[in-house]
Amino acid sequence: MAKTKTTYFCQSCGYETPKWLGKCPACQQWNTFVEEVIEKPNSSVPDWKATNSTSQQRSNKAVAVGDIAVQDEHRFATPDQEFNRVLGGGIVAGSLVLIGGEPGIGKSTLMLQLAMNMPGLKVLYVSGEESEKQIKMRAERLNATPQPPEGGVEFGSGNAVPPSGGGGGCYILTETSTQNIFKQIEQTEPDLVVIDSIQTLYSSHIESTPGSVSQVRECTAELLRFAKESGTPVILIGHITKDGMIAGPKILEHMVDTVLQFEGDRHHVYRILRCIKNRFGSASELGIYEMLGVGLREVSNPSEILLSQRDEALSGITISATLEGMRPMLIETQALVSTSPYGTPQRSATGFDTRRMNMLLAVLEKKCGFKLGAKDVFLNITGGIKVEDPAIDLGLAAAIISSHEDIAVPSKTCFAGELGLSGEIRAVNRVEQRIAEAQKLGFEKIFISKYNLPSTKQDKQRIDLSRYTIEIIPVAGIDEVFNLLFG
Repeated sequence: MAKTKTTYFCQSCGYETPKWLGKCPACQQWNTFVEEVIEKPNSSVPDWKATNSTSQQRSNKAVAVGDIAVQDEHRFATPDQEFNRVLGGGIVAGSLVLIGGEPGIGKSTLMLQLAMNMPGLKVLYVSGEESEKQIKMRAERLNATPQPPEGGVEFGSGNAVPPSGGGGGCYILTETSTQNIFKQIEQTEPDLVVIDSIQTLYSSHIESTPGSVSQVRECTAELLRFAKESGTPVILIGHITKDGMIAGPKILEHMVDTVLQFEGDRHHVYRILRCIKNRFGSASELGIYEMLGVGLREVSNPSEILLSQRDEALSGITISATLEGMRPMLIETQALVSTSPYGTPQRSATGFDTRRMNMLLAVLEKKCGFKLGAKDVFLNITGGIKVEDPAIDLGLAAAIISSHEDIAVPSKTCFAGELGLSGEIRAVNRVEQRIAEAQKLGFEKIFISKYNLPSTKQDKQRIDLSRYTIEIIPVAGIDEVFNLLFG
């Protein structure tokens, strides 16, 4: 009789070793190795691998690059325009998409809402975490009440249930065994499969518990092979760790075609769908949703929701033009500068890097003469989003000066520029998109770096700033910005 094969996996990064180690050589973590049984004696091949009629068996051989026929990927355009934007135009046939996020952030709501609104497509929604009744309650809240068809299968039978009405061609299956899931896939023949979640699935020829490194890797490999052979796209929902990384081995993110991160603050109604990896499009796209009682609503113009509608002029508030992926947005940047009552000044930033904030304060003290060493400084990016674009440096510096002098910046003025260590205002990329967004929202002035202006004849042909009606104010240094704003 063959022996049961066991190995040791690092629970942090998925590193595999035949013996126990105290320290992982890959991620340098201590006491993270656990023993897992990876194969039973006389294990059998899953049924779908042998009997799947949709698989295309072919023999691979080396082919010259010039002989490869290039075809455009067939994409499923979803009704969710924000989801299409993040994926690069829609769901690619045969792709494997992984979406992760905090518990309760709305991953299952987003996927069920997507599954129940795919026109003309049959979607199989597989849940290993919730019962059919729980999914039905969420579907009713999403204004798409699923009802069993006449003569169909009732809830609780263990088979895929096709909800009609608002659900269209969405089938619900509560199952965790991959072998049973593939049997239901052969019967229903869906156009799209949603797995909620990959950490709850298990394969019968791996003896470790669901959610372990070997189970997650094996189940993902089976789903990946199914997607590539049948051309059916699969969307996986994944858990994340306390560090914000997707739970399971790091190889999970390498195996899939697209990795999406669904993030946001529970105290805010806005959610951000951020693309981390995409083999079929840009990896810097971003989608914004608003969480409502009836589901997630797409936000087509995020600048309007991130700007507060205030009438009175307040000091310490400026508007900055930033880019998230390819999308220009205007955000409200706030600063508060006050005398430190405890002797040791406090430095706090919400939605912005604290180390970069300290750099901005050092530049303002060195080049403009502001004594900020004994001041408490607090920065805030409104809306609950995190910004890494250096183009908001100029807006934050203006907000700090405004709060320090207690002089309000005109509400119809915005900023787009990077602040250098010498106090110079550096040029930023895609300045035309930032100017166009500010003009569209009714702003009257925008401060940009003078190095963004066209200097040569070729630049003037490429960048035409004369077509904008908004007043463009080029500046070279932070002292010049201070003189123009506050005299």
